[in-house]
Amino acid sequence: MAAPTFPVNAHRFDPYRTFKFQCLIDGKPVAGLQKMGALKKKVSEVKWRSAGDPTHQRILPGGTEYEPVTLEQGLTHDPVFEEWANLVNNIQGDAGMSLKNFRKDIIINVLNLQGTVAISYKLYRAWVSEYQALPELDANTMNTVGIQTLTLQHEGWERDTANSEPSES
Repeated sequence: MAAPTFPVNAHRFDPYRTFKFQCLIDGKPVAGLQKMGALKKKVSEVKWRSAGDPTHQRILPGGTEYEPVTLEQGLTHDPVFEEWANLVNNIQGDAGMSLKNFRKDIIINVLNLQGTVAISYKLYRAWVSEYQALPELDANTMNTVGIQTLTLQHEGWERDTANSEPSES
């Protein structure tokens, strides 16, 4: 017999939806967050052959690489993307950067349909490698929302196991 996919809510069969989520930067939810790229990692392979067995190639795990994460925010007056991007490199003075605050640990929460945190991940030592302040502007597109984009490099992520499955009614 297979283990239940939802131990607390054994009546539940459907997985969590992807449209209810939040990202916390400096402990505050990002306003107007529309989309977030996937959390992905890849372990490179190390290939080698033994001198006594040159016909068989062995493969060992090498280093782990974490793909950048992209956040998309509806164009609002929330300055969080711009302020963070300016910590890495800014137009003022010698384009210096804040060595103290440019890296941030951020939280990504997947919410259930009731809006309760169901699954949580922590992204470690993220920093802004690309920032799009304005999308392409086009007077012929009346039904388009302006989107700001932030691309984050980071040093890995892990699931917060302290967040357990919430009870649902």
